[in-house]
Amino acid sequence: MWIFNFLFKSSIGRKLVMSLTGLFLITFLVVHLIGNLQLLYGDDGATFNQYAYFMTNNPLIKFTSYGLYFFIILHTIQGLMIAFFNKQASASKYAVNTNENSSWASKKMALLGTIILVFLFIHMGDFWFRMKIGWISYVEYPGYDVEIANLYERVVITYSKLWIVIIYLLGLLGLAFHLNHGFASAFQTLGLNHKKYTPLINGLGKAYSILIPLGFAIIPIYIYFINR
Repeated sequence: MWIFNFLFKSSIGRKLVMSLTGLFLITFLVVHLIGNLQLLYGDDGATFNQYAYFMTNNPLIKFTSYGLYFFIILHTIQGLMIAFFNKQASASKYAVNTNENSSWASKKMALLGTIILVFLFIHMGDFWFRMKIGWISYVEYPGYDVEIANLYERVVITYSKLWIVIIYLLGLLGLAFHLNHGFASAFQTLGLNHKKYTPLINGLGKAYSILIPLGFAIIPIYIYFINR
């Protein structure tokens, strides 16, 4: 019980959970991007569809995906709780403003997180949900004794619409700002501060917050223009 109280009722515990789940999600984004870049192979989606089939049918990966959903929900809940308690504290006339020198992203983490969550629901609805309920076509490939979901076709249909591409790019912009602050903040919360290594961590965080969203952004832009 004391662990639950520490992790979910104390300020330090909530920030610790946010940091650990955030680092897990940061790692996931790299893996997810590597997989999605297979959409650019130019083989009518064969490589990507077979990759997606493996990811959705491998027992270990399926189990890990449930952990991913749990961590996303936990990260979201903890983020909203931190924002709520911070707002309560700032509303107090006795509260001291310690955020005067904070970046815009650090002050708007809850807003950026909410934008990303809405973007995530749209993304899941477009692909994961459609696949689960069968609103998708299937294709046959040599070496497979079953038909495979043609997610590549779904991606092309989705990213052929300019307004959807714009929504995705805005969501990725929000993700970039969120990561820019969250990456370094996670290490700071875990106490991994050192005058020698902190600048390196901050530099890696900035690079990561640019390169990962940029990598994801290339996909809808590329698919949109090759289908013009």
